[in-house]
Amino acid sequence: MRTAPALLITLAVLVGCDQRETGPLRVTAIGPAPALINPNLQPVTTGSGLLLETVAQGLVRFDAAGEIEPALAQSWFVSDDGRRYTFRLQRSLWARGERVTAQQVVTRLQAALSRASRNRLKPVLGAIEEIEAMTDQVLEIRLVAPRANFLQLLAQPEMAIIAAGQGTGPYRLGGLTDGVLRLVPPPPDDEEVAADEAAVEVHLSGASPAVAVARFRADQADFVTGGTAGDLPILAAADVADAQVAFDPAVGLFGIAFQTAQGPLADPAVRQALNMAIDREAIVARFDVPGWQPRAALLPGGLDEVPAPSAPEWAGAALPQRRELAARAIAALDGEQPLRLRLAMPDSPGYRIVFAHLRRDWRLIGVEVERVAANAPAELRLIDEVAPARLATWYLRHFLCPASPVCDQKATELLEAARAAQGPAERQALLAQADLAFSRLAVFVPIASPVRWSLRSPRLNGFRTNPFARHAPFELIQPRD
Repeated sequence: MRTAPALLITLAVLVGCDQRETGPLRVTAIGPAPALINPNLQPVTTGSGLLLETVAQGLVRFDAAGEIEPALAQSWFVSDDGRRYTFRLQRSLWARGERVTAQQVVTRLQAALSRASRNRLKPVLGAIEEIEAMTDQVLEIRLVAPRANFLQLLAQPEMAIIAAGQGTGPYRLGGLTDGVLRLVPPPPDDEEVAADEAAVEVHLSGASPAVAVARFRADQADFVTGGTAGDLPILAAADVADAQVAFDPAVGLFGIAFQTAQGPLADPAVRQALNMAIDREAIVARFDVPGWQPRAALLPGGLDEVPAPSAPEWAGAALPQRRELAARAIAALDGEQPLRLRLAMPDSPGYRIVFAHLRRDWRLIGVEVERVAANAPAELRLIDEVAPARLATWYLRHFLCPASPVCDQKATELLEAARAAQGPAERQALLAQADLAFSRLAVFVPIASPVRWSLRSPRLNGFRTNPFARHAPFELIQPRD
């Protein structure tokens, strides 16, 4: 992969990691500097997500392998009908010393569902009917219908329990020095928190992809996380040892969303033409990411709610045949030829490579595309998001009216009916119908699943890859036998 000469010069002067085994755990998140934000008001970046799950835990959290484990809640009970979740809180303190109560947690969770909330998970939290404090240490969440994998949503940093700038632990903020946050574990004699023999101070900071990789190569970071497909050329140029590079088996959306349903893009045949003309295999092969596979369906395989995702009708055709059909659809348009579109995406080297493939593929069918800034007006936009839970509705609700300009009222009604369905078979059937409707409408142009990568030193004996690409710092080092 090609990268900027200045970057190559920077990386060339760096030395390899020296396998440091003691001292603070130095974590660099790719992206903006970590901040203790309110997820109902601001989007959660990689760094802010790490900070939230470290000093403002939710009711539950992901362990290193992506399984659910206790956090603020020490235990929970699910009713036989799957509609009531009863949580018993552990004895926890706010950062200033006051005890955390169930009512405070309820207030925080209700805020995530409020009309004013801009929480990323709000669209898939609609199954919550009521949240109520039963005692000072017990709360209950009631759902309108059973929901598989509901706890995975509560484990996301967007559901961290934070109030007035205070978190609930398990770590505490220890100060900021030269852009590095010190996160301090509870003292061993803290009666409120069980002692963790492997707990170490965490030094957390943010950095650009190139700086983050350079820090790791220079042994100035033990862990780098938050890498995407956009950063892959930087990773390749750094020549980090394979054993220190980890790719999460992440699933989600990586592809092109339509930003308008006006003009030529109002026609499903034109949207399908853009979809079928792409050589996904070539894009995936260009990056050589282990296990990365092309995807033509909106939904990935392996979801309990929709075991058999709807593939587009053209999925079984050879690429030359698909491009011939696509070229006919574009040639049939009235107006100026070729069709000209703008594609908004971040200005990262890996995304530029993806754009080059798309421009070549679409030019072959009579479409010219221009790359513009990620926040610029455009007819098309790159989406690169990891799914927060194994829920088909998370994918489908991206394309409901009015969230997406390209939408279908019938599919919207199917999803609302699925939300209220009391049995899994009924819910599966309704979601499968909605998925089929979206596939025929071509509401999205899938390319593959998202890429998420990290760099880890040998010190991190607790690191595991997982489908959610979540790596809480306090999970990275485990007691040695």
